[in-house]
Amino acid sequence: MFIQTETTPNPATLKFLPGCEVMKEGTANFTGAEAAQRSPLATRLFAIGGVTGVFLGTDFVTVTKAAEQDWTAMKPIILAAVMEHFTSGQPVIEAGGEEAAGGEVDDETTAQIKDLLDTRVRPAVAQDGGDIIFRGFKNGIVYLHMQGACSGCPSSTATLKHGIENMLRYYIPQVMEVRAVD
Repeated sequence: MFIQTETTPNPATLKFLPGCEVMKEGTANFTGAEAAQRSPLATRLFAIGGVTGVFLGTDFVTVTKAAEQDWTAMKPIILAAVMEHFTSGQPVIEAGGEEAAGGEVDDETTAQIKDLLDTRVRPAVAQDGGDIIFRGFKNGIVYLHMQGACSGCPSSTATLKHGIENMLRYYIPQVMEVRAVD
């Protein structure tokens, strides 16, 4: 198994591409070992000293390190852990661990916002090892949550304001602003 790595705009995060499917659908974001219990892969990664975040995408894993840690020392250990996981046959996420979708029906504007995020923004953000989650639309303000490499990235504010906000305002006149939320 050959695992490729890519840098991300966030210097604290590396993207690992195992060359196989990681998540069948959706994504999973873990910000600590306690939250990662439903994922054998994320649990394995959090066992490595200095790992502070794990994000699972369709065909990649991003790992965030503590500021005082060095990628030169951590990268080979993470590569070995990812390889061991995929060769072990263990699942990435335990069955039944997925969160249930809320059965709310979106209004037309919210549906348009979600569609633009899914078709134009999320693929680009995934290339950088992250994801963006829609959290709401109220009084002209779109609330988004950045995950993976995008969380804490120095350029995420510019991405939100100059990229996503401008695009949404262009296509949807009701959108006046985009804000990041936790």
